[in-house]
Amino acid sequence: MSSIIKFSKVPFYGVKDVLVIGGGSAGCTAALAAAGQAEGKYKVALVERYGFLGGSSTQMLDTFYGFFTPGNHPQKIVGGWPDKVVNALDGYQGIFLRPNTYGAGTGVNYNPERLKFVWDELIVGHDIDVILHATLIGVEPHDEGYACVFWHKGGFFKINALRVIDASGDGDFSHLAGLPYEEAGKKEAAQTMTTTFRMSNVDLDQFEKAGGKSMLKQKMSDAVDKGQYDLPRKEGSAHEMNAKNCISTVAVKVAGYSGLDAMQLTEAEMEGRRQAFVYEKFFRNEVAGYADANIIGMSHQIGVRETRRIYGNHRLTKMECLEAKIPESSIFLCGAPIEDHRQGSQGEMETHWEYIPNAGVYGVPYGTIVPQESQVSWCVGRCFSASHDAHASCRSMAQTMSMGQAAGVAAVLSLSHEESASNLSVSRLRNILSDIGAVLELPDGDADISRHGWKNNF
Repeated sequence: MSSIIKFSKVPFYGVKDVLVIGGGSAGCTAALAAAGQAEGKYKVALVERYGFLGGSSTQMLDTFYGFFTPGNHPQKIVGGWPDKVVNALDGYQGIFLRPNTYGAGTGVNYNPERLKFVWDELIVGHDIDVILHATLIGVEPHDEGYACVFWHKGGFFKINALRVIDASGDGDFSHLAGLPYEEAGKKEAAQTMTTTFRMSNVDLDQFEKAGGKSMLKQKMSDAVDKGQYDLPRKEGSAHEMNAKNCISTVAVKVAGYSGLDAMQLTEAEMEGRRQAFVYEKFFRNEVAGYADANIIGMSHQIGVRETRRIYGNHRLTKMECLEAKIPESSIFLCGAPIEDHRQGSQGEMETHWEYIPNAGVYGVPYGTIVPQESQVSWCVGRCFSASHDAHASCRSMAQTMSMGQAAGVAAVLSLSHEESASNLSVSRLRNILSDIGAVLELPDGDADISRHGWKNNF
């Protein structure tokens, strides 16, 4: 990068104490947690390549999963800044709880357009320097941190950062900084991609009277078996939205493409849109309540589940997930099953589920967000340090927000106590996380999820 663009020639935007790269749910929460911990003492900046914040939470999805464990006795295992996001949505009467479907546990459904605005309000309200429409293209280390070069329509600018949180999803900062990582697909097949789509004018009463989700599952399976429609899978999610008579889907599956290659992504995007309209035809012709329904929107881009996964000081493994233990170094909890969207040996699309024993919970160690070979950076979101199987469990948005929360606090602690990322006092970090509402130990009793008011914390 430095051989192409002279860093010294790039316009200088300033020095930031904490720079968050990527404004998805993990990055936004990291910036908020850092600003909350900094209390005005340190400058926090957030740079995002799109024109709005939220990443997957606003580009393609409408449900937060991971706040609750699955099963018949759910427990709420995420708190702190993620709760504040849901509280802000609830203040606009903008959430409802989706029942436990497909084994993922109770979900928090929201209007993604409202969430874009909520992210704006929270970020601006905490004095975070936010820059949209800017893409990271170069990284160069300096004595105190990293110089990061961004491109936008007007050219280039540079930020010197003392601490960096890579929340880019694809580990862009870690890649450009030369930090080690594993590329999904090199060992195990990468998880499939999904174009989500939304349909309006659905008669949900008619749909439920005809059998609801069980009817849809049977219709989809029959259509695939009979070859009536070119559907990629025998089952998928079509659920009610925060908009009257509208549904949102997770049904499209696109396999065999890299999320790091523009040419392959081009083909994947087009294939995802093609599949979406095959589904529209299927729904209209075969599913009760959908005769007059139409696609009204698709995800901003195709949903990519995994690309780069950094090698951190700790690497979360499948065995650790299934052992359901909470180590003293853990910074958040996860109870989600391994949910591996993949292509089978015969080319069929399937989702492999493997549950934490006894509806259990495991703790994720701090080292999973600390990249090897860097002392002043953290990596959060779907590029954190995990094996393929463990990643398939720990990628729900409540967990990625929890990663961001921990990284934001850690970055400020690193500055205030002059500690490197690797040598940070984890006990001090855990104490602060607990003070701000993070859940670090298995709570007593079940969560009363029948109550709507999120502020009651169930």
